[in-house]
Amino acid sequence: MTAALKVKPELISLLDDVQASTDRRCLAIQKVGIKDLSYPIIFVDKQDSQQTRASCNLYVSLAADQRGTHMSRFITLMNKYYKTISIEKFYQLPEEVAKTLEAESSRIELNFTYFRWKKAPVSGLESAMDYNIFLTGEYVDGKVEMKIKVEVPATSLCPCSKKISDHGAHNQRSLTTITVKPKQAIWLEDIIEIAEQNASAEVFGLLKREDEKFLTEHAYENPKFVEDMVRDVALCLQKDDRINGFIVETENFESIHNHSAYAMIDQMD
Repeated sequence: MTAALKVKPELISLLDDVQASTDRRCLAIQKVGIKDLSYPIIFVDKQDSQQTRASCNLYVSLAADQRGTHMSRFITLMNKYYKTISIEKFYQLPEEVAKTLEAESSRIELNFTYFRWKKAPVSGLESAMDYNIFLTGEYVDGKVEMKIKVEVPATSLCPCSKKISDHGAHNQRSLTTITVKPKQAIWLEDIIEIAEQNASAEVFGLLKREDEKFLTEHAYENPKFVEDMVRDVALCLQKDDRINGFIVETENFESIHNHSAYAMIDQMD
């Protein structure tokens, strides 16, 4: 095996910094960085911390007279933050990225799976539910703006089907997506609960027969259109002092149609 070449410490400072060299094409770049970086993170939320895998996009702006950015610095910053990522910690990252890479602006995007342990409503058996989380942070003009997007599965039961049918009513899996712009730190669990509590019924990873009976009957007594679900969620978000703006979307994957039903309320500033 060929021995690794070693660079003497005193020679490192003499190596050319090609990225920092002058570019004469006079074209600024709005976003440059690394995309689809797969990285382990430890996310800290309301109840506990959990290890998961994130897909990361990290970008900065680049001045017209600078040839390139220093890509390795993005990884260095992820090494610093990955062990204790929370909503509050993530809020600090865009500004530090911009300053570390000597850029006027930055944009950070993290997508990861968040697990939450839930007890079945009757048997009390616990199981893990997974939720898709998207964190976006931008540093522009000396200010940080953050958005949190959470995808929450649930059950909906059709009010029309219940009204016109002699027996039963059709229900379906729903996906409610909540995007919020927080004024202050907010727990992912709180956002998830708002979506679940305003559906016809929640979904669980593990159910016994007594749980299935309870949820079936609960959904039947709580029918909702997609329009009902987005409006009910929106009313809760409007009352939350931690939130400065939001978008609510619900998609019902219909059980008696080969298409979905969809509704959206946008109150994002």
